Amino acid sequence: MSLLIKGADLAGAGAGDLLVRDGVIVEAGTVSAPADAEVIDADGLVALPGLVDLHTHLREPGREDAETIASGSAAAAVGGYTAVLAMANTSPVTDTAEAAERVAELGQRAGLVDVQPVGAVTKALAGEELAELGLMARSRARVRVFSDDGRCVADARVMRRALEYVKAFGGVVSQHSQDPRLAGPDACCHEGELSGRLGLPGWPSVAEESIVARDVMLARHTGSRVHVAHASTAGTVEVLRWARAQGIAVTAEVTPHHLVLTTDLLAGYDPTFKVNPPLRPAEDVEALREALADGTIDAVATDHAPHARHDKEHAFVDAAFGMLGLETALSVVSDVMVGSGRLDWAGVARVMSVNPARIAGLSGHGRPLAVGEPANLTLVDPDATVTIDRQASHSLSRNNPWHGHTLTGAVHATVLRGRPTVLKGALA
Repeated sequence: MSLLIKGADLAGAGAGDLLVRDGVIVEAGTVSAPADAEVIDADGLVALPGLVDLHTHLREPGREDAETIASGSAAAAVGGYTAVLAMANTSPVTDTAEAAERVAELGQRAGLVDVQPVGAVTKALAGEELAELGLMARSRARVRVFSDDGRCVADARVMRRALEYVKAFGGVVSQHSQDPRLAGPDACCHEGELSGRLGLPGWPSVAEESIVARDVMLARHTGSRVHVAHASTAGTVEVLRWARAQGIAVTAEVTPHHLVLTTDLLAGYDPTFKVNPPLRPAEDVEALREALADGTIDAVATDHAPHARHDKEHAFVDAAFGMLGLETALSVVSDVMVGSGRLDWAGVARVMSVNPARIAGLSGHGRPLAVGEPANLTLVDPDATVTIDRQASHSLSRNNPWHGHTLTGAVHATVLRGRPTVLKGALA
């Protein structure tokens, strides 16, 4: 069977048809439908290479009450993703080849997106002894991204050794930049007037920026690659700009929520808005938008962090950190970046597909919509408005910061290797 996508705007480059057979684009332009073709009328829709998320928490194994690889894959597909990177802070931690292969196997079984495991940098995320980096890289899971996300690799010597090790096989270390001496585990509100007034432990910007600065210098010293997870401050943007000017191999991501939401939302003590790093003031949000638009920040990554109700519904200081993001990320980026003219649809493809796939080393994703390329793609209705309802989520969790918001731009279809996983906004 073949699939014909008829009349889509090809990543903002003009209308055209795409004929897909055996998971590959075989014709592009003006195409007559073969007799056996399934046809998707894409008039008025924008076709993008399938979205890739560098930062997804799928919770399995260990916290299947909050999310499973199957439920997270469903949320990702509906959000337009064809590949996600599953973070290592599971229980047990993904710090061995066997654990990484198990995550990849469960992703294949779900069959809705490519689930690529992220390996831990250190054993048990303890920050002391390197995990099995080489064995994970050589395993069937082919791990190339390593992160202790949720915890910072705070010891500079350990971070240096990790960067040296992954260089041998083209890997990258994704750092959760949080100096524990400046922002401890209880820190939960941007440090400033509001944190003082609310009585919440402060999380100063410098706790992020100092680690980012240290790590780009370590990357320069080792000649290796470092990736800055969930950048959240204007100071981090300054460090990134400097590092890029020096030719240092650093990349960075920003989350949808850090592009929009600000620290004043914490005034009501709603634990939905408790996230790490915390929401920042408007001036940081503006700096992050500028950096994403000009390429200083490479990618949008969701940091999709589902939590069961009994972990989130507490007093603010006791609630778990994190927000959902997979199903809403494209709409948020469409609304705030495309709607403002800061990105066109080719730019969205760059920051949500092309760059993330390149950073992660996923050769079958983030590819041009052209003959001979894998048919991993997303169709977006740029004019659709959607009002977010947390109860309608495919995730098992409901900690959705966008509940009740109306956003412009919605995923119409997702295609994984020529097979529609989502049609008309619903699982196919």
